[in-house]
Amino acid sequence: MNFSDVLFCTTVPSPLGPIVLAATGKALVGLWFDGQRHQPDASRWQQTSAHPLLALASTQLSDYLAGRRSQFELPLSLAGGSAFEQVVWRALQDIPRGATCSYSALAAAIGRPKAARAVGAAVGRNPLSIIVPCHRVLGTGGALTGYAGGLPRKVALLQLEGAAFAPTPTIGQAGLPSLAPRPAP
Repeated sequence: MNFSDVLFCTTVPSPLGPIVLAATGKALVGLWFDGQRHQPDASRWQQTSAHPLLALASTQLSDYLAGRRSQFELPLSLAGGSAFEQVVWRALQDIPRGATCSYSALAAAIGRPKAARAVGAAVGRNPLSIIVPCHRVLGTGGALTGYAGGLPRKVALLQLEGAAFAPTPTIGQAGLPSLAPRPAP
């Protein structure tokens, strides 16, 4: 990924573990679970929690994970990816909350029906996890497949959104809390 050296970033706590947010002066460019695959080196970026866009993203993320918000209202930039990756990432934004799609369906939606594997690679490099909802992409038949932030987080996000997926008994929650709404007593 190609990111400017002039970025601001902060790490915020979440029920799913620490999350790194990155922004330019005008747009959010990154949201990664700390340590996830494809997370860029942020050592040259300016660490700050006072950046207005990072503060807004943190608040909206917290509200989303608590079930108080169903969508994000943030200026985003996908310019860190290749032209193909940007097309895939924009298509991810068309998958509604609570819905899922397969990699092959996503490939067909962007006019590249034979590019499911390339689409999968682009999905895995999504720099704006959760906000650009790559967790909503599943394997054939609704099977859980890879997620750069880890499958337990993908499960938690899908449960939060009420999305249907094929359960995989070998995937534990690894100590992560469920984000699914709990029934009232």
